[in-house]
Amino acid sequence: MFALSRQAVTTSFVVCLCISGIGLLQFPRMQKLLNSHKTASLQTLEKEINSEKLHLNLLKKLPSFGYNNFMADWVYLNFLEYFGDDDVREKTGYSLSPEYFEVILGNDPRFMAAYLGLSVSTSMYAGMPERSVQLIEKGLKSLSPLVPQKSYYVWRYKGIDELLFLGNSTAAQQSFATGANWASKHSDTESQQVALFSQKTADFLSHNPNSKLAQIAAWTMVLNNSVDDKTRKRAIRAIEALGGKVITNPDGTRKIKLPKES
Repeated sequence: MFALSRQAVTTSFVVCLCISGIGLLQFPRMQKLLNSHKTASLQTLEKEINSEKLHLNLLKKLPSFGYNNFMADWVYLNFLEYFGDDDVREKTGYSLSPEYFEVILGNDPRFMAAYLGLSVSTSMYAGMPERSVQLIEKGLKSLSPLVPQKSYYVWRYKGIDELLFLGNSTAAQQSFATGANWASKHSDTESQQVALFSQKTADFLSHNPNSKLAQIAAWTMVLNNSVDDKTRKRAIRAIEALGGKVITNPDGTRKIKLPKES
């Protein structure tokens, strides 16, 4: 009995030590990266980016000792700081975005919020929609229509990437149709609305692969789900470029006026 207790304590100690060790290795470098001055040279920033990439690669290989969700949450917080550091991102870009999400979704493929961050940061800002779709497809293998809650949104994010950034309307149609099917299995109002809109987008694409209405619908999803102001502005520009108009109501809600022709 004593031996078992001692083994359990030792295991817990090793787990905590490993996690603490990772934190000690990662935290100073993250702080250095985030605290980079506007005057820092591009060469210095690129060295810091390469250092961060090495640590993310290390995290991909390290065992989590059952602390998968903890690891996913911790790396996701690091990603938010990385993504929000506009001054540095303007100089170095967003190339580490998929590296963060490979660690995050590798530890917790049911982390719903992460999929939105993946789609926006990797497809829109890093310019790697193929990598985004690849990671989403891998994560979808761990999802089902009922678990986790609102998992149908992941199919919509995939469809957006395929339609707007890969130009693959056939794959996008299938993704939106699957999202509609998954959402239809829920009886709440939000899910039923998502099912309706997703099916309409799939129908638009089935009749006209280059449908402006389908593209506007996809950009409207980006606008409604955007996590930052720059994403909202980009979505509005794209909608207006397609002939639509974004009208902001007094209460802050938005209405999209569609063009006469699709």
